[in-house]
Amino acid sequence: MAMLMMKRKHLFADYGSSVFYDEMFDQHGKVRPPYGTMMKVLTRMGIDELVTRNAVMESEMITQGITFTLYSETPEESSLERTIPFDMIPRIITGEEWQLLERGLKQRVQALNHFIYDIYHDQNMIKDGLVPRGLVIDNPYYLPAMIGLKVPNDTYIPLSGIDIIRGDNGEYYVLEDNLRTPSGLSYVYQNRALMTNLFPELFFEHRVRSISRGLNAMLRSLRGLAPGNNPDPLVVLLTPGIHNSAYYDHTFLAQEMGIELVEGRDLTVIDKKVYMNSMQVLRQVDVIYRRIDDEYLDPKAFRSDSVLGVPGLMEAYCAGNVALANAPGTGIADDKAIYAYVPDMIRYYLREEPILNNVPTYILDRPHEREYVLSRLSEMVVKERCLSGGYGMLIGPSATEEELEAFADNINRYPERYIAQPTMKLSCSPSLNKMEVAPRHIDLRAFVFMGEETHVVAGGLTRVALKEGSLVVNSSQGGGTKDTWVLQ
Repeated sequence: MAMLMMKRKHLFADYGSSVFYDEMFDQHGKVRPPYGTMMKVLTRMGIDELVTRNAVMESEMITQGITFTLYSETPEESSLERTIPFDMIPRIITGEEWQLLERGLKQRVQALNHFIYDIYHDQNMIKDGLVPRGLVIDNPYYLPAMIGLKVPNDTYIPLSGIDIIRGDNGEYYVLEDNLRTPSGLSYVYQNRALMTNLFPELFFEHRVRSISRGLNAMLRSLRGLAPGNNPDPLVVLLTPGIHNSAYYDHTFLAQEMGIELVEGRDLTVIDKKVYMNSMQVLRQVDVIYRRIDDEYLDPKAFRSDSVLGVPGLMEAYCAGNVALANAPGTGIADDKAIYAYVPDMIRYYLREEPILNNVPTYILDRPHEREYVLSRLSEMVVKERCLSGGYGMLIGPSATEEELEAFADNINRYPERYIAQPTMKLSCSPSLNKMEVAPRHIDLRAFVFMGEETHVVAGGLTRVALKEGSLVVNSSQGGGTKDTWVLQ
């Protein structure tokens, strides 16, 4: 018993208390009940064994090629392909908490889909004065080619990635909606495989809800989009290619779903139909799961210099001969300014109160909101509306005077480009950092698939800000991931 206590003290001796909500420990430093078994197993193993296991997991990730590309900031620098750091101490969500999250996610995605349909058809929410017309019509993600177009099953966003945080009050909030080409699902499955294979004594001590149905649900959502209700549609995943930062994600998903992985050069359009050249034989494509942004999809319809897309693809799409997932023009609904109106969308389209709250958001082309934010800029998080992945962002509390001045100048010059939010105190979770366990901030990307039924993958991808004190969890900014366990 004395030996056990010595190991426990060594493992968490320097963990320390925090002003942030901690997923494992309550405000008095006591282990929360869902983490009781985990605490016993980790303490029994001790730091040396955890570090050894972690090294094995890192080696396994390298062997399997589980990578992410970090793009250079200047043309002179080369991009870096690296493994995404994996934190082997999992994050636990209780069954009761997950039930709330699942209901809230389904509600939110349903409302967002209604909104996209509305703005490309009757525009009732605009006419009723609930969202500014200019915010939609002048939005860079608004696609006039989609006006009045019928999409399969009226489903614009069969695949969604919704980012969720837990605040210092213990409540969950939606931080962002990712509706164009949400990434990261492959890491959910690889994290689970690593834990079950290399840390079985911890995993099998818990009744963890399975994630096995997720990929089947995703494939059903894609197949359900096929024109003419084809019972055996040809589904392909369209990738920009091997140099894309999320290429591993593309290859994993295509392989696991049993669909073809293609580049633009593998497809051709003949008589408004899309064909794949397979072994010198042309096969008609029914559904394209595209991981290419709108502007690169078709050089005839959008950017003429695109070599990633398929000439004539939009013509085939508008003719109803091929389905695209997600539909072009869906980026309008994951714009960071449109985000502020999602609670109103839920009330307007569903006649329900939001189950999951937004983070309070300030639209900076409103003079009174801009003035308020500028007076408290050091307390705010400022985001450029059209950027993602942690780019174009200011975190006021950790910013230098020079950074604050530069952002204030940009906000005054281009207020329509930015939104601001109070700095949320993201919850912390124990993380293995070198030779110690320490608290690190986390969020959760949940994956939602719309089809005949709406399915939420049990758990999703917990992302970790590995740098002490950092609130930026994005893998493009050096963040890592955890396995996420939803308890039965």
